[in-house]
Amino acid sequence: MAQRRVVVGSSVGLHSRPAALLVQAAARQPVPISIGKDGEEFVDARSILSVIGLDARGGDEVVLRAEGAEGSDAEAALDELVAVIAANHDSGELNSA
Repeated sequence: MAQRRVVVGSSVGLHSRPAALLVQAAARQPVPISIGKDGEEFVDARSILSVIGLDARGGDEVVLRAEGAEGSDAEAALDELVAVIAANHDSGELNSA
């Protein structure tokens, strides 16, 4: 199983728009992805309710796992999702339609 740690870049955390972008990116991946915080249960990164339920706030560290997968597919999937989580999506919060 491939795994990565990443700090949430948006001050709003993984809520509303950042969570939706993460869920959309996770759904595009060829491998199942889970997300969690240290010491807590991991959840399906394709579930908006599960991602929001993590209560991951700006500056929190989360862990991504490519379930049952290793190699280039898992690494590429994690690269894309790390970029989504680390990005500051705050500037587009009010302007997205």
